[in-house]
Amino acid sequence: MNLPFLASFIALILILSMVLSRNKRNSKKADQLFWERERRANSVRRKSLERLDYIKIPLDTLPVHTFTENSTVKECLDILYALSEQPIVNLTGYSNTDLKLEYGTANITPLSEYDQNYTVLARTLQKWADALWDGGFSIQAAEVMEFAVSTHTDVSRTYYRLAEYYALQNRTDKIRVLVQEAEQLRSASSQIIARTLTESYL
Repeated sequence: MNLPFLASFIALILILSMVLSRNKRNSKKADQLFWERERRANSVRRKSLERLDYIKIPLDTLPVHTFTENSTVKECLDILYALSEQPIVNLTGYSNTDLKLEYGTANITPLSEYDQNYTVLARTLQKWADALWDGGFSIQAAEVMEFAVSTHTDVSRTYYRLAEYYALQNRTDKIRVLVQEAEQLRSASSQIIARTLTESYL
């Protein structure tokens, strides 16, 4: 066998072995840290939820009387009116362990419900905005999407379509604000949204 080749092969095996060993140690350490946080989280007593950033749907200022003959718009409004009676909190980016550490294990069920209400809200707002936009009501659609952004939605279509509207209005300043909003999201899609907006419009 070619000696240089053999030496290179052995060196490669050693390097791979070292990398795998290091990754295994790191993985074990990460697991230990996770379970330690989980153990601490499970011992946290219930805390008040009064100071959560509850979202109120401003049905008195949103375009709830526009294009109501459309079945999609009507469906969205029915959902929004029902949601307006429920507690809504955007907890995107927080794990169950994070929530238990902050508010106590006993609160994980209501917190999950509040966050699920927010997920429905964010999707419904964009569905409503799309129906308004496609029906020729772009101004009203923008109003709906602006409210969605104010709740820190991470629905990428909300940002892209709102940026499209601002571009049509030559409002680059508002697109810059959208980018800033996207950059501050506690979401895996934060930087993707911000980069896409920047590359497309700025």
